[in-house]
Amino acid sequence: MLLTLLNIVVPVFAVVAVGFAFGRHQRHADMGFVNLANVVVFCPALVFSALIQNPVSVTESWPLILAGVLTIVLPGLLLALIRFRGLERRTLVVAGMFRNAGNIGIPLMMLAYGADQLGAIIILFVLSNLLHFSLGLFILSKDAGRWQWLKNPNVWAAMLGVLLSDHRAMLPEFVYTSADLLGQIAVPLMLFALGVRLSGGEMGDLGMAFRVNLAYLLAGAASFLLVAWWLPLSADWLRLLALSVMLPPAVLNYLLCEQYRCQPDKMASIVLLGNALSVVTIPLVVYLTLTYL
Repeated sequence: MLLTLLNIVVPVFAVVAVGFAFGRHQRHADMGFVNLANVVVFCPALVFSALIQNPVSVTESWPLILAGVLTIVLPGLLLALIRFRGLERRTLVVAGMFRNAGNIGIPLMMLAYGADQLGAIIILFVLSNLLHFSLGLFILSKDAGRWQWLKNPNVWAAMLGVLLSDHRAMLPEFVYTSADLLGQIAVPLMLFALGVRLSGGEMGDLGMAFRVNLAYLLAGAASFLLVAWWLPLSADWLRLLALSVMLPPAVLNYLLCEQYRCQPDKMASIVLLGNALSVVTIPLVVYLTLTYL
């Protein structure tokens, strides 16, 4: 498990390191245009492709869907009660709500709990994306106007993906192939941009980043226990939920904080340290869930 986790996490740090080296070499590199392209083109394509390729059945999976929503919203409510000096509440809350459910979460869950759980895993991934680009943007866009998130193409890409997921024939196949190709650019470009940001000497207060990630883990654990007590969930679903709340903060949080001018330097530190800590926390969570659930 540890070796497999390293095989998943190390490439994340490798791409960040390339961005860091590039940023050091090109001291005046402007990533603003690249980050904007990622937010308005590549990320919407990724969200649309994920929803098209993995349609969600609400009627059969409503307990898991409700549990997935609660394990995202409840940590946000708990974290809103906490204050960290020098850290805006919206920065703290959003990173604690939205975890790295895609490029780390999906392969880890399949490895730990079996490929037969892929349908449930995708449901959690899709929920995270839908809420990230609706509720998450609503929280982050305070200074830009509370309804600015409706102008974000990711929201409309998600809605279009949900509407077309069971009606693929409405559009020619090359549309889906093109969206898939564009979407493949999004995650590596996020990681590269994160490295460039860190190259500017903005790694920030690691002590603060550690305390914030600890708060995330505690809020996630508390939310999971409440949901497990309240909803009728199978052991398989409980394992997936337990791991999902312990995943590191999503790299996308940094990109959105950059776009909405919401302390991107501090978010970069929080995201990178959270991914480093996952090498310890995730094997522990997998062991506990397989042993006791």
